[in-house]
Amino acid sequence: MTRHFITIEDLTREDLATIYDRAVSPFDDQTLKGQGVALVFERPSLRTRASSSSAVHELGGYVTFFGDEEIGLDSRESAEDVARTLAQMYAISALRVRDHRVFERMRAATKDAMSLVNLLSDTAHPTQAVADVLTIAEHFAGGDVDQLRGLEVAYVGDATNVTRSLAVALLGLGANVTVAAPPVYQLTRGGAEDPFAVEGGSLTLTDSPDEAVRHADVVYTDAWVSMGLEAETERRRRDFALFQVNDALLKNAKPSTVVLHCLPAHRGDEITNEVIDGENSLVWRQVFHRRSAMLGVLRWIKKEEHD
Repeated sequence: MTRHFITIEDLTREDLATIYDRAVSPFDDQTLKGQGVALVFERPSLRTRASSSSAVHELGGYVTFFGDEEIGLDSRESAEDVARTLAQMYAISALRVRDHRVFERMRAATKDAMSLVNLLSDTAHPTQAVADVLTIAEHFAGGDVDQLRGLEVAYVGDATNVTRSLAVALLGLGANVTVAAPPVYQLTRGGAEDPFAVEGGSLTLTDSPDEAVRHADVVYTDAWVSMGLEAETERRRRDFALFQVNDALLKNAKPSTVVLHCLPAHRGDEITNEVIDGENSLVWRQVFHRRSAMLGVLRWIKKEEHD
């Protein structure tokens, strides 16, 4: 059966455990020998392109990159026809898309002939969540994701696709997640990645960043202005003015609290230089584990075994 990696919520705990394990265990550099992976990017990303490309190469495969101007999903050509074309030449396609529904349309059009990997959609960012879990587990539990139960994670800022996948992943491992956001930017129920439907840790919503970080082991933030929302920049800066992750906010947290950011960072908006470059920042380790995450996902898709 063809495997897809589209949301964290779609996967069983056994599948996720396999992905976390394969992400950091010794691998076979022939797993993708002679095989290509199509990278389809409607939205640009330095880390996603670099981590995906390097992971495929390390597993013995090759990548072909297709930018938005080449493909034009549903403008130049339908998502279904793009999928049918790619499926004739690639066993795996990894995509950054504006509309999450594209994945289901592509699956239906190809009758699941090609594995799909979600590198970002409007409602989910599961590869980032895997990298974040790996980063947190490495720091707090020697890499053992099963030891994250009871850990306190605070997300501060705009509750986006990143927040959703992160919360689903952490809650499923028994960690507790608090999301601090202005009410209009807060998590809502439903969607392709729904933290409210996950059993495990506790989910708390608040509009107080000070309260959110008070007992946090991890403080996470992301850009206030996501791609495609640039026209809202000034309004969002006003709305999030009290949600900046800075030294003043972190004085409410424990001295040992670490900071994460999925990047790119808008320094001086959601986070300050002092924090992102400080000794408690794990941001660059997150970048490293973006590659680890892709290794795990690709090895799981190929059903690679190891001793």
